[in-house]
Parts: sequence; structure tokens; C-alpha cells
Amino acid sequence: MERNAIQKLLEWKTSSRRKPLVLKGARQVGKTWLMKEFGKRYYTKTFYFSFDAETSLHEVFKVNKDPRRIVEILGTIRGDKILPGEHLIIFDEIQECAEALNSLKYFNEDANEYHIIAAGSLLGTLLAKPMSYPVGKVNLLEIYPMNFDEFLNATDSDLYKYLEKTPPAEILKIQHDKLIEQYRNYLIIGGMPDCVSSWIQDRNSGTVLQIQKDLLELYENDISKHNGKIDAGRILLVFRSLVTQLSKENEKFIYGCVKQGARAREFEVAIEWLVSAGLVLRVYDVKKPEHPLKAFEDLSSFKLFFFDVGLAKCAAGVSNEAIILNTDFQFKGPLTENYCLEQFQGLFEVFPHYFSPLRNYEVDFLLQNETQIIPVECKAGGNVTSASFKRYRNEENPALAIRLSTLEYKKQENMLNLPLYLACRISRI
Repeated sequence: MERNAIQKLLEWKTSSRRKPLVLKGARQVGKTWLMKEFGKRYYTKTFYFSFDAETSLHEVFKVNKDPRRIVEILGTIRGDKILPGEHLIIFDEIQECAEALNSLKYFNEDANEYHIIAAGSLLGTLLAKPMSYPVGKVNLLEIYPMNFDEFLNATDSDLYKYLEKTPPAEILKIQHDKLIEQYRNYLIIGGMPDCVSSWIQDRNSGTVLQIQKDLLELYENDISKHNGKIDAGRILLVFRSLVTQLSKENEKFIYGCVKQGARAREFEVAIEWLVSAGLVLRVYDVKKPEHPLKAFEDLSSFKLFFFDVGLAKCAAGVSNEAIILNTDFQFKGPLTENYCLEQFQGLFEVFPHYFSPLRNYEVDFLLQNETQIIPVECKAGGNVTSASFKRYRNEENPALAIRLSTLEYKKQENMLNLPLYLACRISRI
């Protein structure tokens, strides 16, 4: 399967500002595969070290601070010499060895000729603590689940090639219908590499569903495993409340839905942990839809989404039949918004926000493209009526507004009607 992150890794390799690279992202999003595949393609040899599988490696970093001495020892362990620039060094599950994580500082300062990529589970929670990693001494790259383009390329390369070469306005109706069918498949399968790989091999949605259930259980076990260092009970309560939170008429996160009588101070740390771990996506409301959006964030008003739409579908218990036949169900709107948010990740410098100034008045997302603020409406089907979106366009008069739905591409005045399968291409369009 082809991943877009390979290109970003290549840019890192050739950058004059290259430092040791740390990959962030939730477990099972494909970080290990990416590192190994990148090494195989662009280096003469890859030296892979896992601090989880090879606990004896910890001692190397505990007794050595000199990065060149560390490289020499690692090469001896593998029975070969590690060459700067020609070979790639991979430190996987680096969170298991604090000394190895800290060594990246010395590699940057004293031995930056060596190309090093590190990754690990829950690294985001470590990086959120200022003293737990070498600040300013590493490059960071967020790794997400596969977006729709990557999914399409993996499952129907001919259709992907057609989409690549065809302007949105020229997509034929027959191809549009095929792309909408693939979009609905993506809602079911999601972007987790194991799920996509299983779908490619067997086309068995039942097998995919079991993988998704196993992944959700894995994440809950991860949370429980760290009890003592964190308040696992509160984190689990928040994580398990996501479906309920998103199923409400107003999707704004309500602490009382986690636990009756709950207050913000009881669960703020739990939410921060989930966001840092990459397991949930947090979208803040803004008090004004103006540039810069972060200056107008309402930190007390936000929504939490799943980091993968397939896991959201699994957790909510949505049937495949409801998605394939496009029938109405309680979670349909939130599932579509979750999909869109997942596709928007990494496209703009500023993470998406939303705008909800009054009861019964809400714009799904606001995107900041340099100084331009673009309102986005996400519709699950072909019924695109939205009083809130119409009101926003009338009152704020944006230079561009975007509506995503199952309808074909259409441009009208200052609004673009985009098919949902183009969501991950929104910055290009």
C-alpha cells in the first residue's frame, strides 16, 4: 500500500534542516511499516532496533552518551558498520527507553550525519511534557490513518488514477457513482492499515469488523496498562462516552455525559491524554469566525471525534446495510463529520474549528487557509438544505464556502459543492 507520508519522509531526508525524526501517531497507524519501507526504498541498508522486543538495548544508552560510540556498538550488535547518510537507523518503541529518547539530542548536536527515525506508542503523551524529550533537537511528523485517497489507491488503483487526472468538474456520472460507493466502503473499513489490508485480501467486512473491535480493545488495554501513571478510569470513561457525545443533537462535549454531576476539572487531564495519545480529535468552537482562528477559540466549548472513522462506525454499532443503502440512522451526521475531519488533518497549518454562536445555529467546520476563513458544511446524503450554513453565508459573506455531500461537483457564486470523496483534496481544490 502506498502512503503519502513516504513523500514527507523523503523531504526530511534531503532537507538542509534535517534532525533526528520522531513519528507521532496512535498505535497501529502504520509507523513501523513506514519506517522500514522508507529505509528499503531510499537507503542501501536499514538498521532496525525495537526497545520493546530487545530490552537489552536499554543498557547501551544508559552507559553511553557519545552518539558515535552508540552507533559503533549498535553496528557491532548487528554485525555490520553503520554508515552516515547511506544507512537508516530506526529506533522503534522508543518510549520504552528514556535514555534513547534523550540521546536524540546528542545525535542532533554531535552526530547529525547519521539518519535516525524514532517512533513509539503513546509518544504524544511524552512529547506533551516539556522535560521528557529533547526540545528543538528533533523533527516531528504526525502519522494518521490512511485517508480516502490512500484507501482508493490501495483498493481500486484504476479509479484512483482516473480521479488523479480528471478535474472535479469533468468527473463522469458513472465514475462519480463508483467513487461514492468507495466512499461508503471507506466509512465501513476506515483507514487503519490492518483493516485496509484485510479488505484488499478478502473483501470480508466481518473480518474487518473483528479487527476494529480488537483495536478498540487494544487501546482500552493500553489505557489500563498505564494506570498509576495516569487516571485510567477517567480516561476510559471519556473514551467510552464519545459515541454518546456525538449522538446528541448538539455534539458539544458535555462532562455530564461522562458521569452524572461531573465537572471539567475532573476530566480535563483525561481529555488531554487522549488528544496527546492521538486517540481522539478535538475541535474547538470559536467566538468569532475571523483570522486568526486560534485567537478566538472558546476553550470551554469543543467536540471530540474518533481518530478513525471506521473505529467510530464500529464503536457506534452502525450496520453496514445502513451505510451501503444510505438509510437514515442516528449517527449518520456525526459519522460524516468524523470522516471529513479525518480527511482535513494535516492539510492546513491551523487545525479545523467550528462555529456555534447561538442555539440551532452551527457551522460544521471553519478552515483557515492563510488569512482566508472557509466555512464547510458536511452533509451525509443529497439533501443539502442547511439554515445555519445559509445564514452564515448571508451574514459573513465569505469569499468561498464549501459544501460536501454525495452530489456531483458544482460551482455556484461563492460556493463549491464538492463530493465527499474529494474531502482530502480540499486544499488543492
